[in-house]
Amino acid sequence: MASEKVLNQKKEEVTKLANKIKEAKLVLLTDYRGINVEDVTGLRAELRKSNSEYTVIKNNITKRALAEAGIEGLEDKLVGPTAVIMSNEDYLEPSKTIYNFIKNNDYYKIKGGVIEGKVMTAEEIITLAKLPSKETLLSMLAGALLANISKFAVALDQVRTQKEQTENTNNAEA
Repeated sequence: MASEKVLNQKKEEVTKLANKIKEAKLVLLTDYRGINVEDVTGLRAELRKSNSEYTVIKNNITKRALAEAGIEGLEDKLVGPTAVIMSNEDYLEPSKTIYNFIKNNDYYKIKGGVIEGKVMTAEEIITLAKLPSKETLLSMLAGALLANISKFAVALDQVRTQKEQTENTNNAEA
């Protein structure tokens, strides 16, 4: 049986992880089977760009931390090798990074995750990852608004021109 010191260390580790999970906007569980150290190193570097953390944690500790954080529905996903990706700032960019990595690595899989406190399936996470970035969506919106403003300005100019022509015609007749 494990010593009390070891048990206390594990409890502390679970509590720390549970607090991180509560604060995170994104928690992804992935199966990293079949990828090499070089690929994982590259993936970690990409995830760091979006202030995300890639960690391999024992399934038992992750399971207990999820339970302590009040998250249910991922217990069956914690089988086999599991890497945990967490981000406190954004959920879209790390999801996109993982999705792009999966496209180039057949063995790497998303098992499931939590986005802003909601348990998500791998399919839902992939669907979100396929969406354009926030900046792209904002620029699309700005473009649409500018197009409408331009059309409105042209219409106003045509009304002005028509009014001037009418006034000139009325002045010429008088």
